[in-house]
Amino acid sequence: MAIQARNVGAFPANPIGLGCMSLSFGYGPASSSQQIQSVIELAIDLGVNFFDTAAVYGDGHNETELGKSIAPYRSQVALCTKGGMTAIYNAQGRQRKIDSQPEAIRSNCEDSLRRLGVEVIDLYYLHRWDKVTPIEEVAGAMADLTTAGKIRGYGLSEVSASTLRQAHKTHPVTAIQSEYSLWTRNPEIAVLPTCEELGITLVAFSPFARGFLALGSPEPSNFEEKDLRRVMPRFQSPYYEKNLLLRKQLKDLAEAAGLTNAQLLLAWVLEQSSSIVTIPGTTRLDHLRENMKTQSLDIAAEVLKEASVLINQNTVAGERYDSVATGQVGTERF
Repeated sequence: MAIQARNVGAFPANPIGLGCMSLSFGYGPASSSQQIQSVIELAIDLGVNFFDTAAVYGDGHNETELGKSIAPYRSQVALCTKGGMTAIYNAQGRQRKIDSQPEAIRSNCEDSLRRLGVEVIDLYYLHRWDKVTPIEEVAGAMADLTTAGKIRGYGLSEVSASTLRQAHKTHPVTAIQSEYSLWTRNPEIAVLPTCEELGITLVAFSPFARGFLALGSPEPSNFEEKDLRRVMPRFQSPYYEKNLLLRKQLKDLAEAAGLTNAQLLLAWVLEQSSSIVTIPGTTRLDHLRENMKTQSLDIAAEVLKEASVLINQNTVAGERYDSVATGQVGTERF
């Protein structure tokens, strides 16, 4: 593919970064410090220079471990994290608290700087917008953090194109993070065109559809108790069984082209726009090598087109989130 570095703000990022959430949280138990260090070091050796984490991933565990592992290479990489969403514990268990007030953003940023062990964060996102705080106040708080030298750029996550435009008018947005893959096409409605128009990077997370399309997801009956996918409709009957048929067809297509599912998925996302950087996550070194090899593969446009026709918003069964999580995002929906 020979895809060249893509600027995220002033930083020339490898178009395939590393989403670090699964090293601490989300799909199973946290990895050991040694395993995390091995993944980070191999990623850097393979050319990854864009690392994504968040305060809520393992309640700070992910930031702390990433900070330690990345310290010897700090000048070579962009370090990205998110605030404005924290975990609280009550009788119902672990709940997410979303707070976009400027004082919360500033406090969360200081906490992230401390856990990461750095003086400045390259890209700092609002993890979720509370839809109460004016987005102009969010942008103003981010501008203050930039002026103070705490962050180099800021981003938003899972907001609509109109919200993105409003924030950008107050203080230029560097990037927006949204789920984007063959089976989650919502950014195509308005967010991606807006990014291309305004010179904003779209950081695409979950390019493997929560591991499902890359063959890395276990059967739902084998999910860990705290696995995020347990409440996602696409992993529940009857939608799961219908989506399995699509996955098999994608596997057949990839194998016929001499690719793995993961490589086909990454290639498809990156070919959609030069404004996109994607952040697949993995805890395995062999999968990391497989992912990064995608950049050197010659993949026919016809294969990518066939994948796009096979899996899209009209063929996938089920919503991507349950009603609670759906209410916490603003990305346009088909």
